[in-house]
Amino acid sequence: MNTPNVNTDTLKGRWNELKGKAKARWAKLTDDDLQQVEGKADELAGKLQKHYGMTKDKARQEIDSFCESC
Repeated sequence: MNTPNVNTDTLKGRWNELKGKAKARWAKLTDDDLQQVEGKADELAGKLQKHYGMTKDKARQEIDSFCESC
């Protein structure tokens, strides 16, 4: 069975308050990007890959680091 990542749950549950911090950390993300993400880690990883040329693994590491800092 696939257990949800605690960081993913944090991201979903607190997205409205965290999206400003996400915008500050990843300035290339647009307001539309942040609205589309809606706290979904996979969507955010895809946006980071698109805007920053990251691999999927690197994007997930960035998201984990972001969640830990919040």
